[in-house]
Amino acid sequence: MTTPALVLVAHGTRSTKGVQMIASLAEAVARELGAPTESGAGAVFGAASAPLPSTFDAGAARGGRPPLGVIPPRVRTAFVDVLGPSPAEVLRDLDSVPAVVVPAFLASGYHVYQDVPREVAASEHAAVAVTHAMGPDPALAAITRMRLRAAGWRPGDAVVFAAAGSSDRRARADVRRATGLLADQIGGSVRLAYIATGEPRVPEVVAQARESGARRVFIASYLLAHGLFHERLHACGADGVAEPIGVHPAVVRLIADRYRTAARALTTAGVG
Repeated sequence: MTTPALVLVAHGTRSTKGVQMIASLAEAVARELGAPTESGAGAVFGAASAPLPSTFDAGAARGGRPPLGVIPPRVRTAFVDVLGPSPAEVLRDLDSVPAVVVPAFLASGYHVYQDVPREVAASEHAAVAVTHAMGPDPALAAITRMRLRAAGWRPGDAVVFAAAGSSDRRARADVRRATGLLADQIGGSVRLAYIATGEPRVPEVVAQARESGARRVFIASYLLAHGLFHERLHACGADGVAEPIGVHPAVVRLIADRYRTAARALTTAGVG
């Protein structure tokens, strides 16, 4: 059985910080899985992978130290929109090596339901498993709470949950669930707002929180990385803006666990 590769699919961005964050996340996941990490632009943008050895138990490698004889996976990155390579290009480059595609998205909208399946089909790869998106998930809510505290939030302060937004109703449902998960984490109410697509918008909700009597208002950034959307939050009139979710051990474990579950299914099915 050939070790399934991990293809981490992210939203393309022109933000240097965003690209660096995805590269760092992929490297951290590779370390978590005990996989080799590579430097240089080729590693960041999903360069060609060498043929993989066989005999890998996808459920065995944990904590970055796979047992003796266990072959760790190779980790590649791909992008939908703006940047390349595309998931189809990376999957074709893997040739006959089975692959697990993990969408690095905080909600499942058009990219997850349309772009990723289309790219997988276009690759004509024979052995691909696609996992659920990263979010919503309690682990992400816990990280968001920590980011809020680091920004100065205290119990009793109003919280505005700022998501990029989507025209896809399924993505909006995911964001509402993520808002509820954060409310559970902080033990209080959380107001949902959108940065780019959808209503209400963040500045409006921040103003409403103040009008309702909140002395301090903080924005919880439901974004994965720094970029234009996060920069906009600093002009919304809040007392503080939490950092994006970013590279955090809980995010790394979340992606690694998504991979392990899907890779185990491929292995059990005898694919590869």
